Amino acid sequence: MSQRRKLFITPTLATVIGSFVLVTAAAILIIQATTSSKVVRQLGGELVDIGMDSAELAFVEQLYAVTLTAEYSRVSAERNELSFDKPELPIVYLYGALAPLEQVSFMVLVDPTGKGVDVDRGDADGTLLGGEVDLAAEIPILMPMIERAAKQTEAFWSEAVYMPNREHTYFVFTQPLYKERRHIGTMLIGTSLERISEIAWHISTDDITVFLLRENTHEVIAHPDLHKKFDDLSAGTPLLHVKHVPDDFLKHFEEMPKLNNASFDIADDLDLHVGYDDEGIKRFVIIENKNDNLQGLPVRIGVHFPAQFLDQPLHQLVTAVAVGTGLLMLSLLGAVLLAKRIALPMRRASGAAKDVANLDLNAVEPLPASVIKELDDLSKGFNAMVGGLKAFNRYVPKTLVRKLLSEGRAEAPPEERELAVLFTDIAGFTSASEGMSASETAEFVNHHLSLLGEEITRQDGTIDKYIGDSVMAFWGAPERLDNPAEPAARAALGMVGAIRKDNEARAMRGEQPVRVRIGLHLGPLVVGDIGASERVNYTVIGDTVNAASRLESLGKEIDPLADVIILASEEITKRLGDEVALEPIGSRKIKGRSEPLVVVRLLA
Repeated sequence: MSQRRKLFITPTLATVIGSFVLVTAAAILIIQATTSSKVVRQLGGELVDIGMDSAELAFVEQLYAVTLTAEYSRVSAERNELSFDKPELPIVYLYGALAPLEQVSFMVLVDPTGKGVDVDRGDADGTLLGGEVDLAAEIPILMPMIERAAKQTEAFWSEAVYMPNREHTYFVFTQPLYKERRHIGTMLIGTSLERISEIAWHISTDDITVFLLRENTHEVIAHPDLHKKFDDLSAGTPLLHVKHVPDDFLKHFEEMPKLNNASFDIADDLDLHVGYDDEGIKRFVIIENKNDNLQGLPVRIGVHFPAQFLDQPLHQLVTAVAVGTGLLMLSLLGAVLLAKRIALPMRRASGAAKDVANLDLNAVEPLPASVIKELDDLSKGFNAMVGGLKAFNRYVPKTLVRKLLSEGRAEAPPEERELAVLFTDIAGFTSASEGMSASETAEFVNHHLSLLGEEITRQDGTIDKYIGDSVMAFWGAPERLDNPAEPAARAALGMVGAIRKDNEARAMRGEQPVRVRIGLHLGPLVVGDIGASERVNYTVIGDTVNAASRLESLGKEIDPLADVIILASEEITKRLGDEVALEPIGSRKIKGRSEPLVVVRLLA
C-alpha cells in the first residue's frame, strides 16, 4: 500500500464504526428490496455468466500452451533451428517441448512426406517415449493433416480423430513449418479426450459439472466421468453422443426444455435448459452456442448445477429483520475487534522490545504491516531497527553489547585483565586451496570457521577476529571469569570432535581431511576499545596473544601429521581439572619471548 493511502487512527475508527452502522441500515433496505424473485434471479444470472467465463479461461490457459509451443516451433523452423537430417536433434526438441505440457498426449515432427520423429507421453508413470516415424506407413490417418499443412501457413485444429493404434480419440493441433516460403515440415500436437476431460474434472465440483460438446452437435468431447466410456470409442464412433455419457442427468439433455434467458438475465450466446435428476432435484444446464476463444478447437462449453443456485426461495421479512439485527450486532463486534486489532501490534512491539533489549534478536518476529498509518510506520521502523541490529550483531561481540547496555555505557575503555587466548590455523591450507576457485575457497573457509565458531560461542568465548582460515578468541572479557582457562580448553576440545566429524563426512565425499593446529595461553592483556575515534575495535593487546599464536605454530613441529593438535601453556593446564588428559611436551623457546614456555598437549 502506497504512503498516501495509509490511514490514521482517529478518522479510521470514526469511519469504520460509522460505515458499519451505515451498511447495517442500508442492508436492511436492500434485503427488503430484493424480496423480488426477478432481482434474485438476475443476480444469479450474473454469477452464471462469470462462472462460464471462468470455465472458459481454465480451458484457454491449457490450450494456449499448445498453440504457443507450435508457434515457437514455427519460428524455429524459419530460423533453420530444426533439421530433419539428424533425427536425434528433433527428438530432443520434442522431449523438451512435451515434458511440461501435461495436457498433451504426443508430438510429431515430420517432413512433407510424413517421415520424421515423434514423442509419446506413454503410460501414466510420466515416461516419455520417442523415435523415428513414417506416418504414411504407420499412422496414415494423420496424413490428410500433413497434406493440408502443405497448402496453408496457418495452424489449425483437426476434427475428432480416432487412432486405431492407440484405440482412442484425439484432437490434433497442426502447425505448418515453412522456411523461405517453402513447406519443410509439419508439427502435430495431439490431445486426447482423456487429457481434455482431466481439465473438466479439475474445474468441476461436487455440485457443478463442466463438460465440452462438439460444435453444432450433441457429441461429448470432455466430461469428468468420460473415462468410464472410453472403451466404446471406435473409428465409426470417435465421439459419444450425450445420451451415452456416464452422467445420469445429462444423458436426458435432448429431452430438457429450453428456458428464456431473459428471466435470469443470462447472456444471449448461452442456452439455458432445465431438468430433474434421478432424485427429483431440479438442475439447470447452460451451454454455449459457439466458442471463439478456445484457440480454434471446435468445441463449446457446458455446465449443469442445482437449480437452487439461481432459483433459491425468497427470504421472509422476519428473516430480513433478523439479518438486520445481526448486522447491528456485528457492527458492535467489529468495533471491538478493530480496537483489539490496533492494540495487538503494540503488544507485539512491547514484547519484542524486551527481546531487543536483551539482544535475543532471533526470538524477535517481524511486526506485520498495517493499514493504519501510525501502526505501519511503527512496524517498518521497528523491523528496520531489528534488521540493523542483526547486521551490527554479526560484527560486534554480543556479550560486549549486552554488558554495555546493562551498564548504560556506549564504550569500553581499555583495561588490564587476565585472559585466556585461543588461536587456530589449518595446516597446509595454502597448498590445499590452490586447486579451488575463489568461491570454493570462500565456502570451505566459511564452513570451517562456522564449526570452530560454534564451539567458541558454546563456551561463551569472544571471537576477536578471523585471519584468513584462522580464528582468534579469548575468555575473561567483557564478562570477568574466575578461571577463563577452563572454557577455553573446553572449546578447543570441542573443536577436535567437530573437526573429526567433519573429516568423516569429507572422506565419504572423497575429499582430503582438514588438519588443524590450536594454541592456548593465559596471561595479562589490555582489553577494550582500540582504534581511532571514528572506528574502534573491541580487542586485546599484549604478549599473551603472541604466545598463543606461537603455540599454535609450534604444533607443526611437535606432530605435523596430527589431524588436530592442541598445545597449551602451563599457565592454562595448571588451571584445569583432572578430567582433561594431558601430555607434557617440555620447555620450549618460542619466537618473540625471552623466557621459554612450558608446553603441554591436550588430548581428546
